[in-house]
Amino acid sequence: MSILIAIVGLGFLVMIHEAGHFFTARAVGMRPRRFYVGFPPALAKTTRNGIEYGIGAIPLGGYVKIPGMHRPAPTDLDHHFGPALLQAPSLVGPVERLKRLVAQGDFPEARAALGSLDEALGQAKLPPVPARTARRGREELGDALGPEAYWRQPTWKRVVVIAAGPLTNVVFAILLLAIVYMLGIPDGASRRVDKVSPDSPAAQAGLRPGDEIVAVNMQPTKTFKQVSEALRSSKGKPVIVSIVRRGKYIELPPTRTIKQSGHYIYGFRPAGVVYKHYNPATALGLAGRDTWDVTKAIGSSLARIAQGTGRKDVSSPVGIVDASSQAAKTDYRDYLEIMALISLSLALLNLLPLLPLDGGHIAFSLFEGIRGRSVGRAVYERVSVVGIALVLLLFFVGLSNDIGRIGGG
Repeated sequence: MSILIAIVGLGFLVMIHEAGHFFTARAVGMRPRRFYVGFPPALAKTTRNGIEYGIGAIPLGGYVKIPGMHRPAPTDLDHHFGPALLQAPSLVGPVERLKRLVAQGDFPEARAALGSLDEALGQAKLPPVPARTARRGREELGDALGPEAYWRQPTWKRVVVIAAGPLTNVVFAILLLAIVYMLGIPDGASRRVDKVSPDSPAAQAGLRPGDEIVAVNMQPTKTFKQVSEALRSSKGKPVIVSIVRRGKYIELPPTRTIKQSGHYIYGFRPAGVVYKHYNPATALGLAGRDTWDVTKAIGSSLARIAQGTGRKDVSSPVGIVDASSQAAKTDYRDYLEIMALISLSLALLNLLPLLPLDGGHIAFSLFEGIRGRSVGRAVYERVSVVGIALVLLLFFVGLSNDIGRIGGG
């Protein structure tokens, strides 16, 4: 059950990441075409208001399909319509005209010419595979030439849409940590007695389970830490322990502490852990501080990985699920903290300037803004090969680490 909770939690983090892209794209006028948790093939999907929602069979992430991510190029038409041209020569004229217009950068005229292509496709008798490829190509071309196309938008819109995913994970991590602070974090053991050791000074003085220690040598003790420090500092001298028993204040007779394992003890075990709760404003401040500290730690870890000394710091989805499932078995606060850490890690990983990660798209958008001209799909694909190779390398390194940790290696 805990593993299922962990997997659902990881899927939820991916979903809110993609939701950040999705809702921001809609807000700035780039209506997405698909919203998926996981990668295809689809296990389940539905279409509403022209947007396809689905759950993919490969649970390694998710994606939002934003229209026209790349500036169209003549080679795109060769790729999408090449098989169809071999089967239906009647498509050659419309496709070649579109290739010429795209090469010239006459995109308004190319969009107008889509009608001729649609007419030719409607009349062509194509086998299933070329027909499916041509339909997909027509859809891609229509999106790339449309006013909602990502590549046609101002740089600020593109950066905002791409950055929204990681920022959503950062905000979620802060909120989750703030909730943990409001629910309460461990603040030491309770002053209430759980068990008294036989023949100990505590037993001789008459301490009983359920008693609450409120003072040592007439000095008030508000936490178990203060109780422990007062008893240890007695150095074997008699101590007077004041307690509250069933609402009644009692001072136990002076009794000498005894030395055990290098420390002076009284001889009892405290009952459970005390949690300290924070108001929302303070909790948000503490959560923000923790997020910054973790961000710096992850940044240092990434730097060590780049230098070749941080291999053991890498983890894969297998290790993430294992860690969160272990946390789910212990305490829900621990689980929420782990989820916050994973959400923050997901954000920072995606901000690396590598395609196809979000950071790579942001870097390319800024480069294109400075250059004043969009980069074609072919360049994106060549650069993405390097990014995918590095991401896969990290994944397999993390997987080997996780197998070793889980297997005890």
